[in-house]
Amino acid sequence: QMASQVASPSASLHTTSSSTTLSTPALSPSSPTQLSPDDLELLAKLEEQNRLLETDSKSLRSVNGSRRNSGSSLVSSSSASSNLSHLEEDSWILWGRIVNEWEDVRKKKEKQVKELVRKGIPHHFRAIVWQLLCSAQSMPIKDQYSELLKMTSPCEKLIRRDIARTYPEHDFFKEKDSLGQEVLFNVMKAYSLVDREVGYCQGSAFIVGLLLMQMPEEEAFCVFVKLMQDYRLRELFKPSMAELGLCMYQFECMIQEHLPELYVHFQSQSFHTSMYASSWFLTIFLTTFPLPIATRIFDIFMSEGLEIVFRVGLALLQMNQAELLQLDMEGMLQHFQKVIPHQFDSGPDKLIQASYQVKYNAKKMKKLRTENRLLKQRIETLEKVSISRYSEDFVLQLEKELVQARLSEAESHCALKEMQDKVLEMEKRNSSLPDEENVARLQEELIAVKLREAEALMGLKELRQQVKDLEEHWQRHLARTTGRWKDPPRKNTVNELQDELMTVRLREAETQAELKETKQRMMEMETQGQINNNHLRRAEQEVTSLQGKVQYLSAQNKGLLAQLNEAKRRQAEIECKSKEEVMAVRLREADRIAAVVELQQHIAELEIQKEEGKIQGQLNNSDSNQYIRELKDQIAELHHEVSDKILVSDHLHLLSYFKCSRSCFSSSYYSFRT
Repeated sequence: QMASQVASPSASLHTTSSSTTLSTPALSPSSPTQLSPDDLELLAKLEEQNRLLETDSKSLRSVNGSRRNSGSSLVSSSSASSNLSHLEEDSWILWGRIVNEWEDVRKKKEKQVKELVRKGIPHHFRAIVWQLLCSAQSMPIKDQYSELLKMTSPCEKLIRRDIARTYPEHDFFKEKDSLGQEVLFNVMKAYSLVDREVGYCQGSAFIVGLLLMQMPEEEAFCVFVKLMQDYRLRELFKPSMAELGLCMYQFECMIQEHLPELYVHFQSQSFHTSMYASSWFLTIFLTTFPLPIATRIFDIFMSEGLEIVFRVGLALLQMNQAELLQLDMEGMLQHFQKVIPHQFDSGPDKLIQASYQVKYNAKKMKKLRTENRLLKQRIETLEKVSISRYSEDFVLQLEKELVQARLSEAESHCALKEMQDKVLEMEKRNSSLPDEENVARLQEELIAVKLREAEALMGLKELRQQVKDLEEHWQRHLARTTGRWKDPPRKNTVNELQDELMTVRLREAETQAELKETKQRMMEMETQGQINNNHLRRAEQEVTSLQGKVQYLSAQNKGLLAQLNEAKRRQAEIECKSKEEVMAVRLREADRIAAVVELQQHIAELEIQKEEGKIQGQLNNSDSNQYIRELKDQIAELHHEVSDKILVSDHLHLLSYFKCSRSCFSSSYYSFRT
């Protein structure tokens, strides 16, 4: 586990000729008596971390190297050198001293710390610095974590459902039932038990996942609790999401002030701020940018709060203003989803520098908060008062409105019936189409439709809420005015007309809500039908391409069969030739054997002559020795000739066998290759 402080201020980096290591703080013999128990515990934890770092020398040569505790790599090093540069060494030494002397540095050099955080926290210091920045290093709730895991949360099913969607491509979380998914579930479950009002909200898992990439789950839980309490995140994630609405209002006012032309373009295209900026505030850009860039922004968020989200958001709009002015609503959505996330793959420094050139007025933001609150109060007051402001002067107007309301109600009923008929017809039509199983292939086609669907659902929800509020206000109005107009007949008529008018308006609002809902269902059915048609069209294209491939392969197969038959014919010819050659070799061998037999007979005759010569040599000793030598020479020549002929015969026989074997092997290899 990472510690929040280090006991001695002498922690530094010692660079040798072979490696670079983080030294353990040197303590004087008297220092243990000067340290608190917490400091001693933190020192032991840092020494344990140093031992882990020393086991992998490469981890100290890269500021953004792999994290040994979780087994995941968040930010890859941008330097290919094997040793730390002087700048990196100075940064590590400086951060080591800051961590060691955190309390004094935070009080006396707060601006310098902010500047260092903006430049980026070294990867191996990030866990401890985050805890120090939010003061989460010694929280009592940490001791309750193990007990919370034993309890049951009502949000467990929702958390399990969204676990696989959190960093689906990251090695630490992508495997089902992996360590990463399990610890993420534990932290989200524990917080849902601590904060029953918020419970679990989509988007918070990305923040917890980033914390788990840096530190163990108990410390990540404490940091997340601090973020929810002190960084406005809890207000953002409340069911009412009132704080998110305030952030959207403040951000929209900033756009109107700094980018008026773009603001007018957004208004003309009905491109609301929440359609692209809500995820920026809920996840601190973790779902917008790649992790290396989002982590740098999160460093600054830990130091300065939500201000960095406003700055980065407005900087993004300034840098993309020219492109956005040329696009419609769907084009702008595509630009925010596909173009902007990859604009800073080379590094986040350009974006961070641009964000701090944005003018951010904290006083004006507080003023906008007050204006937003007053505006909401005024709207609520107007809604409460508007129903009670009828008088006798508007009786004729009420009668006209009543007639018009009845006509519009009849028209709405007709339109609703037509829509219902169309929906039934489209449901029948879609029931005959094949089901879509591979939804992932059609996600790009559904983006625009889903956004329109979400907008329509929001409008429908607001309309229903207005109907509900209108009914409540009307009931209160009736309760207040029950005994007001009993005697005068004129007032009774007005009261009846008002009652009837409000009833018709309520029915009309309900009918409009039903009509809007029916239109929404019709839009969904049309979308599903379009998806199915696209799927069928793609299937037909695939079938056509497969048929072409089958025809091509059939023609290729015919050609290969013809080649195979030709190869078999050639093999048969080669075998015939080989047999003929073998027969010829055997005939020549038989001739040579007959010649050898003749030579052997000749040798035998010479042997006989030799014996006879010996007998004659006994009679004539002077000529016998010479005669014997001549006979021996002749016998040796004959033996030599016989051995040569036998050797030649064997060579010819082997050569013939080799030719036959080679031809058979060639034909077999050709057949196998074909």
